[in-house]
Amino acid sequence: MARIVSAVAAALLWALPAQAECSRTDYLDQRFTICEAQAGDDLRLFLRGDDGQTYGSFTAVDDALSEKDKTLSFAMNGGMYHPDRAPVGLYIEGGDEQARLILSDGPGNFGLLPNGVFCIENTRLTIIESRAFAVAQPACRHATQSGPMLVIDGAYHPRFLEGSDSRLIRNGVGVSADGQRAVFVISDSAVNLWEFARFFRDGLGLPQALYIDGRVSRLYAPELGRSDWGLPLGPIIGKVVDADTASQ
Repeated sequence: MARIVSAVAAALLWALPAQAECSRTDYLDQRFTICEAQAGDDLRLFLRGDDGQTYGSFTAVDDALSEKDKTLSFAMNGGMYHPDRAPVGLYIEGGDEQARLILSDGPGNFGLLPNGVFCIENTRLTIIESRAFAVAQPACRHATQSGPMLVIDGAYHPRFLEGSDSRLIRNGVGVSADGQRAVFVISDSAVNLWEFARFFRDGLGLPQALYIDGRVSRLYAPELGRSDWGLPLGPIIGKVVDADTASQ
């Protein structure tokens, strides 16, 4: 019965109008906002501007894009970062590797192995477990390493506890089996990691999903009238479109 309910919920989620990139949804009495991108979209990571300074906010990224007649269609925080806002783990922007892949375990969610890499290639979007990524070395135009993996080949991360009382506003990304769709999710109510993984796997039907962060999770979704604010961010991930297209 649970599988039937999950399948119905997933079908309802994807019955949204095609033009709606971001939407709000309820799943098993929890609230989420989702934004979708397709392979081939202009999906990018942002860290520093031409002046070498960290952007730190959605507004700063959008202002820089406006000088090139571009704008953010949606964006969210794009990876964990150190106090100086430098990325934790692999970070590739525009083909330039700015931080190296980390394969060791460690404290915190990032070190809760297996963790993984979200990789944006020219024709597909993938989430690859970090050690497998080190072997495969895919040609990522943009990539960010984070952890833990939420869903791994359709299975939950082995360390997750269904009844955990560690509840936060969290964000993450999942990809479809064919690598043609990425779904970015932020919880609008506090969830534990097991519940968050459940939404990706059973609510959205995605076989691979990666945790991005909690506590600092933020979303920019102008079509929903949403622009979360707070302390300065490190990496930011967003979909870029022509400014005149966004205004239509």
